[in-house]
Amino acid sequence: MARRFRYSFARKQEAKKGRLSVILSIASIVLFMIAVLLSGRLTGKLAVIPGAVSVFAALLNTYGFGLGLYGFSEAGKKHRTCIVGSILNGVLLVGWLGLYQMGR
Repeated sequence: MARRFRYSFARKQEAKKGRLSVILSIASIVLFMIAVLLSGRLTGKLAVIPGAVSVFAALLNTYGFGLGLYGFSEAGKKHRTCIVGSILNGVLLVGWLGLYQMGR
């Protein structure tokens, strides 16, 4: 009788730093919407507030991009969220920098 081999695959969890990277990119998108609403609502008065929100969102993207790249070093984990978080934070960061350059 032939031998039967039974294989079992362990379920891997997502990297924690990758999850946090995705959460930070979503938070940056929400902050962008808040900055746009504040800018329209304040109509030029107190322009420092939407600017500060935008700078904070860009800093979140920078930190999220670093976390996404650093999440690849977690061994034995899935890295899908690291990929998504890194790409999303990188694109958003380039968008923020382009927005700042247009405003100069």
